[in-house]
Amino acid sequence: MSEAERVVERTEAPATPEEDRGGLARGRRVVLAVVGGAALMAVGGLLATTLVKSPAQVAAETGPPVQGVLTADVERRVLAQTVVMRGTVVADQSVAVSPQGVRSGEGAGAALVTKLPLKAGDPVTAGRLIAEVSGRPVFTLHGAQPMYRDLKPGSTGDDVAQLQQALRELGHGTGGDARGVFGAGTKAALTAHYRAIGYEPLPAVADGGAALKAAREAVRSATWAVEDASSPTGAAGPPEGTGPGGKGGATPGPGASASPAPGAGAATGAGAGAGAALGPGAGRELVRARQALGEARAALAAAEAADGPMLPTAEAVFLSSLPARVSSVGARAGSPVSGPVLTLSGGELVVEAYLKDDKRQLLRAGMTVVISSEVSGTDARGTVAAVATEPSAAQPAGPQPQQESGQNPKGGGTGGSGGADLGYRMVVRADRPLPAGFAGQDVRLTVESAATDGEALVVPVTAVSAGADGRTVVTAVSAEGTQRRIEVRTGTSGDGFVAVTPTQAGALEAGTKVVIGVAPRETRGKSK
Repeated sequence: MSEAERVVERTEAPATPEEDRGGLARGRRVVLAVVGGAALMAVGGLLATTLVKSPAQVAAETGPPVQGVLTADVERRVLAQTVVMRGTVVADQSVAVSPQGVRSGEGAGAALVTKLPLKAGDPVTAGRLIAEVSGRPVFTLHGAQPMYRDLKPGSTGDDVAQLQQALRELGHGTGGDARGVFGAGTKAALTAHYRAIGYEPLPAVADGGAALKAAREAVRSATWAVEDASSPTGAAGPPEGTGPGGKGGATPGPGASASPAPGAGAATGAGAGAGAALGPGAGRELVRARQALGEARAALAAAEAADGPMLPTAEAVFLSSLPARVSSVGARAGSPVSGPVLTLSGGELVVEAYLKDDKRQLLRAGMTVVISSEVSGTDARGTVAAVATEPSAAQPAGPQPQQESGQNPKGGGTGGSGGADLGYRMVVRADRPLPAGFAGQDVRLTVESAATDGEALVVPVTAVSAGADGRTVVTAVSAEGTQRRIEVRTGTSGDGFVAVTPTQAGALEAGTKVVIGVAPRETRGKSK
């Protein structure tokens, strides 16, 4: 076989099995490569469609959204209108004691604090010594009327009656003195109280008893003159009962009146009989002597009535509610009295708030209040006791305390008295006494200024609108989305809600949805 034949034979010989498997594998790889490339191109196309937008598509997607509606359910409940503010818990009565008018009776100079037996928080009862100023006591008594004058023997009035009652409460009887008359019984009771706290009262007549002594001597001299004028011989002799233990012994002062007086003829029986036998001149002398004796006796009675203890304004502090407590001490022993020595608080705890004009017009006495203490985390119910008609212009420090000579009240004042305008003072009293721990706390007051009479249909205020025809309506939305306007009458509003009554009975019920506004529902160019 030639060489050419052998080459042709080799080329036409069938492939071996190994060669067939290698060719198939290469074909598969090519197919996979083509499919993977096509898949990558498809994914790239999809990504490109999300990132690349035509101008028309961009304009469609950035257009204004289609508007939807917001709805709320109609409720049936009691609706209350509330006003919320802050207040301070204070005592019902607060008195700042500043006894600058204390008199020691010894010509002392400026008043100095010589004793302060109490400290802040101590209880104070009736008759208690609360301070000593220039050696004179300052004590408390029970009473609502403030001291405005010194009370002396012979004084009359309601303030004297209050003093008598306060002394009786301390166990010091006032004897047979009439109500409101400072007589002998009141003198004895006042002296007994001063001595019970370790002091002597100041005399009402600061002359060391000179006036009383002179009056007694005048009576004795006048009595002697009557006896002398009544004697037939004119011999002088001391009348019975006018020796060293009698009343008086000096001549009356100049300027004695010659007018008749009751009792002027009260001579002894012997003297009267003797006077009948005297001549005309001697008879006139006896008549004048008897007149002088009557006047002397009247002057003695007046001197005795005026003599005795007095109650200076600066030594007594009347409190309507006892026991009280010491709120603060503003001085120390040895310091001059230049302001309040101490402050007393008495009575129940109340809440004090100051209102601006807009809130004052909403509130009045008798409204219900919820008193909330953030410190203790408790609530208490109360009532508005008073709302001032004039703005206050002084620093708030409790309900208007009593004001009297020697006592400076904290707080008080009205517009026009100077100082910053705090607003209109409102006082809230709790239905039950507030705990002592509430004193001084800043609390939240929620005042119910109005409320529906029982349960009513209530909707948000934004659900109510006025149509072009002037009617007040709400727009109800059915389950299918249809809307209908329902005419209503509005009532009490509060906390963003208003009570409504449909003009047609049954047109509006609890649970009905009403439109309260609009909101974006979807964007153009996007499907739901």
